Amino acid sequence: MDTTNEMDVDSTEPRGTKRSASDADLQPEPTRRIRPLDPDVVNKIAAGEIIVAPMHALKELIENSVDAGSTSIEILVKDGGLKLLQITDNGHGIDKDDLPILCERFTTSKLKAFEDLSSIGTYGFRGEALASISHIAHLTVTTKTANSSCAWRGHYSDGKLVPAKPGQSAGPKATAGRGGTQITVEDLFYNIPTRRRAFRSASEEYAKILDIVGRYAVHRAGIAFLCKKHGDSGASISTAASASTVDRIRQIHGSSVANELISFDVADQKLGFHASGLVTNANHHVKRTVILLFINHRSVESSAIRKAVEQLYSNFLPKGGHPFFYISLEIEPQRVDVNVHPTKREVNFLNEDEIIEALCNEIRSKLTQVDSSRTFFTQSLLPGVRAPEAATSASHVSTEGKAAGRTLATSQRPYENNLVRTDAKMRKITSMLPPVTREPRTGLEQRGSATAFEEGMQYETTDREPLRISLASVKTLRAAVRSSMHNGLTEMFASHTYIGLVDEWRRIAAIQAGVKLYLVDYGMICSEFFYQIGLTDFGNFGVIKLEPAPKLIDLLRIAADVERNVYQTLQRLSPKDPRDPDDSEEIFAQAPDAVAKTLIERRDMLNEYFSLQISEEGYLQSIPLMLKGYVPSLAKLPQFLLRLGPYVTWTSEEDCFRTFLRELAAFYTPEQLPTPSRTGFPEEGLPARSMAENEGQQSGQQSQRTQGGEEMEAAATGEANNPKHKATPPTQALSTPQPLSKEEDQKAVTARRDQLTGMLEHAIFPSIRARLVATTRLLNGVIEVADLKGLYRVFERC
Repeated sequence: MDTTNEMDVDSTEPRGTKRSASDADLQPEPTRRIRPLDPDVVNKIAAGEIIVAPMHALKELIENSVDAGSTSIEILVKDGGLKLLQITDNGHGIDKDDLPILCERFTTSKLKAFEDLSSIGTYGFRGEALASISHIAHLTVTTKTANSSCAWRGHYSDGKLVPAKPGQSAGPKATAGRGGTQITVEDLFYNIPTRRRAFRSASEEYAKILDIVGRYAVHRAGIAFLCKKHGDSGASISTAASASTVDRIRQIHGSSVANELISFDVADQKLGFHASGLVTNANHHVKRTVILLFINHRSVESSAIRKAVEQLYSNFLPKGGHPFFYISLEIEPQRVDVNVHPTKREVNFLNEDEIIEALCNEIRSKLTQVDSSRTFFTQSLLPGVRAPEAATSASHVSTEGKAAGRTLATSQRPYENNLVRTDAKMRKITSMLPPVTREPRTGLEQRGSATAFEEGMQYETTDREPLRISLASVKTLRAAVRSSMHNGLTEMFASHTYIGLVDEWRRIAAIQAGVKLYLVDYGMICSEFFYQIGLTDFGNFGVIKLEPAPKLIDLLRIAADVERNVYQTLQRLSPKDPRDPDDSEEIFAQAPDAVAKTLIERRDMLNEYFSLQISEEGYLQSIPLMLKGYVPSLAKLPQFLLRLGPYVTWTSEEDCFRTFLRELAAFYTPEQLPTPSRTGFPEEGLPARSMAENEGQQSGQQSQRTQGGEEMEAAATGEANNPKHKATPPTQALSTPQPLSKEEDQKAVTARRDQLTGMLEHAIFPSIRARLVATTRLLNGVIEVADLKGLYRVFERC
């Protein structure tokens, strides 16, 4: 008998066999077609974006009441606004004929054409607030105009009039009422249960409502506000129409804030803004910043303004302290875009960085003037209690801590490789260097002082109206700069911190961006920066007056003599074939008269566009002022004027503006200065080069770097008037600086070096941070020399 059990196994297909949907008995999904949403769904989605919480509904209703010219606004709230939200005002009311379309979307009395958005001066303009509320709540409107004999009441649902009770007509009903409008919102989000359940508590929503009412109660002087909870006898907020702004802050935020307020006011016609408000001084600080920000009387939020003001107060308040500030910022309507957020919580406006900087400067000056004294609260020790003694050492503290059985609390600190110096006023590495011994002088006494480099400068404001430039050539040049912008480099310069001057001969400075250290060619950077200033402020330059006015022809002849000497030096270093004709003397002799004639003929255009004033008699009366706080080297003025003849294309408008501004930028670019030693004289380590060595270097050098940072060929004989070539500036004819021989010249160079050091730190690089659009060409002038995180990795491996 065979006891072996054979087990039958069904044969299956191997895994991973590909089968069609029909073989697998799968029903193919039908193709999804694109269909328009039901209007009711669309309206509810839009309502959910605009009315996020009861506070947003109330904000829209308050703004409508203010637009209606109300002087009294009363608000009644029940269950945090979810059960009842009622607002009553005494404005001009709503006409009966407008009630049927009152709650339809995009119906408004404040906007007619899209172009009106550029000059909108009211809170509302889209006509979506009441329409959105009517789709998610039961809405009742009672209104009476001055010309009406009675009030009219209408009930709304889904944007349309509905009967108050079944069987009645849907039209407005006559009723008794006072002048103005009363809007009642009941059962908010009744048809959106998920949204209604998301609210935590009625008291939390009521606190948010009080915050909104408090903001407008502080800002809208001349309007009485009253807000109370349903069933309470007293009001949570009550301000009289005649109350001042300080009194309103005292009623809402307390006397501790109102007693420490200082006012400020700043305006700038060029930037088109006016700001005023009240901020607390250094005697008041709380754990959380309280900001009331209104832009064109609209309550908005701005993280940029908040961060800037908090950073400003960090220098005045103790660690962990925060201020209270109320700011009313009025900007020309055409400079503001209010249609960027569904709830109008955010707005965009032009020149944001410049406006914030002006605002912070004004607040800083007020705080500096007021905070000459501080108030501190102290507590005396009780009798018999010994004063705590400071620990003598860290080890002593740890020993006592262990003996007492306590654990010392330690604050969590960030890793050192992520620390970034964000305040340029903090201690710098230059303060650790030994002091430089110098001879006494009457000029600058403190190197790098913010006020020392401005010594001797006097500014006055003229009544000249700013020009509105709409030339196509200027717009084309500006577009060319924007098209070549390098985003990463622009962000680096916009957030950098200036460290110091490294080499004034090679024109190298050190800056920090994030946790990286860079060396930059500030000659190249300044050339592009001043060119962009010329495009930005085209036709609106300041003026540097020259008194007494020098003769234009005299300056041009000085420049021609310098060029002649440079040319002759180059000829001795690399002589040419004597058989070639040499007409250089004729060119140098005729150039000053030809250039002077060209500039005098175009003096009206030069004065209007570039503030370069030349009299009919040929006197140079003024040159353009491109940056306040910075004075270019006037020793470069003759060469700048001489180059305006052959190197500016006067026959084409766009080329004329471009080449002139490039020459102007080269004139404003800081010059090279000899590097000093510790004793104030040129470095003794520089070897004295013989004429033969210099000759060998010059003959082998094919190109040199000019003040603009561009590589250009050294000028040869007969090429001075060829626009395709550019002559090397006389200060750069040799590749190494020559030691100064006269003591007076050494003192003059030392004074200019100190002046330039202060201007770079306090005028040029702060303006570069605010205005420079870094182009791809500037990549050649920036080099990264250190990375904090990379250095930590190196030290970890050591």
